[in-house]
Amino acid sequence: MLDLYEIKDPAKREALHALARDAKVRGWWSKYKEVFGPQSLPDFEAEASAIRTFEGLVVPGLLQTPDYAQAVIQGGRYTSAEEVERRVKARMERRDILTRFKPASLRVILDEAVLHRVIGSPPVMAEQLRHLLHMAKLPNIDLQVVPFAAGAHAAFVAPFSILDFPDPLDAPIVFVDTASGGLFLEESDEVESHIVTFGDVQGSAMSASQSARLITEVLKTLESKS
Repeated sequence: MLDLYEIKDPAKREALHALARDAKVRGWWSKYKEVFGPQSLPDFEAEASAIRTFEGLVVPGLLQTPDYAQAVIQGGRYTSAEEVERRVKARMERRDILTRFKPASLRVILDEAVLHRVIGSPPVMAEQLRHLLHMAKLPNIDLQVVPFAAGAHAAFVAPFSILDFPDPLDAPIVFVDTASGGLFLEESDEVESHIVTFGDVQGSAMSASQSARLITEVLKTLESKS
């Protein structure tokens, strides 16, 4: 097709090849219908150009390691080993949007409690914190922490994500994590309310560099106890 339309520019050819490769894998989540449900978060994540996420209890799925994800899933209701493995695999595939060609921009705000809750075991938690520090170095990822010292903040609510899309005609949507799988909010007032909340809690968070230092300190303390 590139030859047919006489596209000679190497950069354009590579970009179109990359898009074609992405198109072949797009929809991978369809084989995990029982994991994600009929209205799939990965469907929207794959199309998003930017994602803003607040989490107060655990590391967001897009930044979880396999062992941490397994421990989180096992911490819920009893689940068979096969189902746990399948859910972990599905969660790991979600992460590809952060390292693909033209990756999504991810801005994450964590409550400090996320860093101190040892999930799985100290070694599993240490590996997870090291992964956070690694991912925070990527140019498309910003990671901030709201310290305990900040006291009360605007996001004493359920975890949520705001997804923005490259097409101006596609309005942002909000995903709120729930015990039943999640809820999508598309009404403009609901979306705006979460955007304002995210901005407020971001004002309570430390800078990215300060957050990295805090994560490093927590990691060192964890390693010293192992």
